[in-house]
Amino acid sequence: MTLFRTAACTLLCLISLPSFALSEQGQAQLQSLQDRWAEINYQLPKEQREKAFASLSEQAQKAVAAEPNAAELQIWNGIILSTYAGSKGGLGALGLVKEAKASLEQGLALDPKALSGSAYTSLGSLYYQVPGWPVGFGDDEKAEAMLKQALAINPDGIDPNYFYADYLTRAKRYAEAKVALEKALQAPARPNRLSADAGRKAEIQALLAKVNAELE
Repeated sequence: MTLFRTAACTLLCLISLPSFALSEQGQAQLQSLQDRWAEINYQLPKEQREKAFASLSEQAQKAVAAEPNAAELQIWNGIILSTYAGSKGGLGALGLVKEAKASLEQGLALDPKALSGSAYTSLGSLYYQVPGWPVGFGDDEKAEAMLKQALAINPDGIDPNYFYADYLTRAKRYAEAKVALEKALQAPARPNRLSADAGRKAEIQALLAKVNAELE
């Protein structure tokens, strides 16, 4: 997603759909998707990621097809599609981003608090990274509203604080970004997401160094 430039919400008014608990098989699929995503995103060389994310996206869509009313799987399908788009890059990635948005919106409609509000975090990150009209749907105001909603649900989470800090950095609101980054570093560990936490913390440290340089 890093390739896309910076670009209330009507999504807050979505009619809630019935959400269903994940089956045992769905839980296993979710964990598999999360683990493989972290491996691809943080361990594979960049030139190998597009193909790997394409394969993972197929796995995610099969999981969603099996349990379409599971908010968690809809959210992770959206996360994988958006990261796949970032690896693909260029205008050809916009179709993937739109698919990601639709899947995240579906997850949000099913259960806004699923995965500690991750749909808000991921949609917010899309809104500030995707180009605005007429190329894409990017919208900084919607991005900030989404990210703040994610923080309202999960104020101490590593991801909502990191992405809000990234948004603030792009908006040159460096002092606010530093506060969010320092909070992200203090986020409690997620026992089933240790690899993702390690990768995210490396991103946080890199962004914090940039923010500190701007504040000097």
